[in-house]
Amino acid sequence: MQLDQRDLDILRVLSAEGRITKAALAERIGLSPTPCWDRLKKLEKAGLIEGYGARINLKKLAPHVTVFVAAELTDHTAASFQAFEAAMGRYDEVVACWGLGGGFDYLIQIVARDIDAYQRLIDEMLEARIGLSRYFTYIVTKPVKSQVVPPLSLITDNPAL
Repeated sequence: MQLDQRDLDILRVLSAEGRITKAALAERIGLSPTPCWDRLKKLEKAGLIEGYGARINLKKLAPHVTVFVAAELTDHTAASFQAFEAAMGRYDEVVACWGLGGGFDYLIQIVARDIDAYQRLIDEMLEARIGLSRYFTYIVTKPVKSQVVPPLSLITDNPAL
């Protein structure tokens, strides 16, 4: 899909202001509402916009702990990776999981009620025999920066973003 400046402007605005109205989005990018809506639908259909959601301040909602886990698998076969990745989708506490190149196989982000709940989850994963052989726990002591999408100008050839 070939993107023009208006498409990129839509992505830039939505990445910062997901709740903006369609009319306000159209005004911000200099289009009338109908063409703006058509472009938005095109971007969604192409999979460039994966969804919309709110950023919840978990600290104000309830006590919790965020943990990063560097994980190594027992086997390094395609079937082992597929089984492990499927298993990650079954744990609600796993909010993100990335396959890595280098020393560890995966980096897992877990949000749990407390350290005891985290440890019960890890014990459950080990008992489930999903291929986890070793894991290293890194507890988040304070959030410093959390940004889902970087400024688009950092990852595209378009400095105008």
